[in-house]
Amino acid sequence: MPIVRAVIGKNFGDEGKGLAVNYFCSQVPDTLVIKHNGGAQAGHTVETDGKRFVFHQLSAGSFCNADTFWADSYYPDLYKLSEEMEAFRDVAGFYPGIYCDTGTNVTLIDDVLINMITEVLRGKDRHGSCGMGINECDLRTKAGYGIKLTEFLSKDTEYMIKRVKNIRDNYSHKRLDDILTEMNVTDINMIPAILEYYELLYNDEVIKKSVVKMQENADKYVRISKDNEHLFNNKEQIIFESGQGLLLDGENKEYAPHVTASRTGLYNPCRILGKYKLKLNEAVYVSRTYMTRHGAGVLPNECLKEELGIKQDDATNVYNEWQGSIRYARHGSFEDFTKTVKNDIDENNLKPEKVSLFLTHLNETDNKIKMTDTDSEIGRDIGMDEFKNNEYVNNTFDIYYLSDAPDKVRTK
Repeated sequence: MPIVRAVIGKNFGDEGKGLAVNYFCSQVPDTLVIKHNGGAQAGHTVETDGKRFVFHQLSAGSFCNADTFWADSYYPDLYKLSEEMEAFRDVAGFYPGIYCDTGTNVTLIDDVLINMITEVLRGKDRHGSCGMGINECDLRTKAGYGIKLTEFLSKDTEYMIKRVKNIRDNYSHKRLDDILTEMNVTDINMIPAILEYYELLYNDEVIKKSVVKMQENADKYVRISKDNEHLFNNKEQIIFESGQGLLLDGENKEYAPHVTASRTGLYNPCRILGKYKLKLNEAVYVSRTYMTRHGAGVLPNECLKEELGIKQDDATNVYNEWQGSIRYARHGSFEDFTKTVKNDIDENNLKPEKVSLFLTHLNETDNKIKMTDTDSEIGRDIGMDEFKNNEYVNNTFDIYYLSDAPDKVRTK
């Protein structure tokens, strides 16, 4: 039986999940990393042996030769896949392996275009989407217009062009019309910023080119797994690599509508493990020593980066037109810190053998955890011993990994 771990971002994303996945893969050579939520919007950075790469659809364990598995709840972007695969080969010297579930649906160019149009129209009220079409893909699939990756490998090009065009004619255009109506847009010519995207949604050449590239990429880089049970059980380790963070979970009403469409915690890992009668050995929750958020929405205890004493620049989370600049905050109380973890475990009716905390960016905060006082918004810098000995923390976590030396595991 393989060792099974789930690596989950505790906050709003950007916690350091890539670092954690790479570490666990480095400890167990024969690892399969399951991408189970979201899609190409992920940006998990790994720096090792003088190499640096930002992983989107490949697992963050790829430097360690860990294979990637796209679950049936993951929405890959086949069109963009070659860009990432070729870039990784240039850095690492090889192509990592990718397996795909037979039930996995893919993102289409129309999803991306509709996503971009919607966010532009929202103006200052943007939801903070990264413009990759994940939510649109989810809505389309649930509406009965999903398209599986296996089709791009089993059907000829002419058939697939007609297939995708049928989705555009019967779903995409109606979806766009509904959005324009909802936002009181009567003349798109009055909004130049969306004209290019709008025209591409009515250009059939876009479909032809995208289908050809998607088929080429699927054939070159992806293997379909027809026996997941055999694949899973023949690995020494399985890691579920979550995209985004717990506070952005699609069922999190507290921060809606500025959340993702997917389940970011234990929901998918539990569902998949139950199907193949495997158990979760360790749930690893990843957090920076402070909070961040990239995109719109509430960020409790928000403050300036300088107020946290952080001087280093974040080379991954740079400004982009869809999400703006990364924002910073302190953690709340000890109870706040552990609440999301406890809720994730309780809601999935699961008690892993071990619950761990993987703390990152310690070098930026002099090994202190940036929190507010329990009774006020006054900032406090908490040392590791005081943190571990707190009642809420001690009752939540069994193991602590610190990014300065994760192999030197701290236990209770």
